[in-house]
Amino acid sequence: MDATASYALLLGTLAFFGYVGYTAAAEREMDSDTYLSARGSQSWVRIGLSLFASGMGVWILFGPSEVGYYGGFWDVVGYALSSAAPFMLLAYVGPLIREQLPDGVTLADYVSKRLGRPMQVYVGLISVLYMFTFLFAEFTAIGKGMDILTGMEPIIPMIAVAIVTAAYTAYGGLPASLQTDRFQAWMILWLVITLLLILFGTDLAQLIVDAKTYNPEDDWSIGSMSYMGSFKSGLALVIAITAGEMFSQGNWQRVWASEDDETLRRGALMASALVLPLVFVMGFLGAVVAGRGAAADPSAAFFYLIEDAGTPLIAAFIVLAVALVCSSADTLQNAIVASLARDLSDGRMELSQARTATIAVIPVAIYFASTMDALSVFRIFLFADLLAAATVAPVLLALWPVVSSRGALIGAVAGLTSVVIYGVVTSDLSTGLNFLWSPTNENGLANLGVFLSALIGSAVVTVAGSYAFPDE
Repeated sequence: MDATASYALLLGTLAFFGYVGYTAAAEREMDSDTYLSARGSQSWVRIGLSLFASGMGVWILFGPSEVGYYGGFWDVVGYALSSAAPFMLLAYVGPLIREQLPDGVTLADYVSKRLGRPMQVYVGLISVLYMFTFLFAEFTAIGKGMDILTGMEPIIPMIAVAIVTAAYTAYGGLPASLQTDRFQAWMILWLVITLLLILFGTDLAQLIVDAKTYNPEDDWSIGSMSYMGSFKSGLALVIAITAGEMFSQGNWQRVWASEDDETLRRGALMASALVLPLVFVMGFLGAVVAGRGAAADPSAAFFYLIEDAGTPLIAAFIVLAVALVCSSADTLQNAIVASLARDLSDGRMELSQARTATIAVIPVAIYFASTMDALSVFRIFLFADLLAAATVAPVLLALWPVVSSRGALIGAVAGLTSVVIYGVVTSDLSTGLNFLWSPTNENGLANLGVFLSALIGSAVVTVAGSYAFPDE
């Protein structure tokens, strides 16, 4: 595609979102609470579209198809379920937490009330690590996507997206992110549906045949939708990603942005219903690519299906990629600042400082995005997911009055200790310690035993510790 046209589409799409975000903030008075929570302002449709858009980053063009290329059917199912499960959980847990803490902003606000300041800081640190990794992974993905589609230097779209999203998010906070989410969600839905109809309209029968075919060239790729042996790693993905997403504070900000509990429930279920089939189909297309042979870059498996597409399709993908990255990047930027402001600084950060922090995050994220490879990012994600898996049970069990602050903190530590014990039982101490940093199996996929041990160990010890050390 012509370079001038590519830049025009990139900058034009960014300019549109920048304008939408600016006008959303200019229409209202801004204080710290509005900036971080937009409290009680969103209908169920807006919440559903916002959760969908903020969850559907540009990773959707890379992650599911790579999982399908390597892992086969059950990994695709696991990835799809793990993308939808956090919203389903939010639909039922969110109203319970909102009822107990009407003036909250983040999950760690609730943790502070129920489990004390030390646990709040711990949850806040996990949240920031997870969200920051997600943020620079999104910048990496847009750089890679634009390079594949147009030959553009990756650093250019990274910086362009970062500047525009940071500008309107620093100015308008969560209200700006929510407003842009509406436009981004509709753009993503219509563009993805149109593009998938074009792909599936070519020769659906052949796509299904390719998806069922084992990769004839790449020994690392299971790929086939006929392969049923990746059930364990697929289930591990459900646990890992669902736990991690429960610490993505952008989701929790929208709990309090909802008009009421029913609004939140309906919006979260709507987002779940939109995410599930989309992720599954993108994973299916990764298996299609695997059935056709080895891919030079499996993380870009989906793009091999459109490499011969005409200019109009490439143009549509540029707009789609920009919409996807903006929808998640602005959410993550504001959510990271919410965790810094509410959880780590204990609510002492003023509005001007929150705006400064929004901008300050960007150079660091760009640095990591431009220097780290995909494998390193994947390992950081899995590490953050493991921390979340060891902590999510103590946090959610806090809805039960019996659970104490000391019991929950001991349980979170025990979740990680359980991982080491699992390694010792199945192999040796070195393996157990290594699982803390790399919770994968021999094929490099998520290790079900590791994540189950973290989840179950933390839950059991939280309950036992709460009976042994009840709150006074």
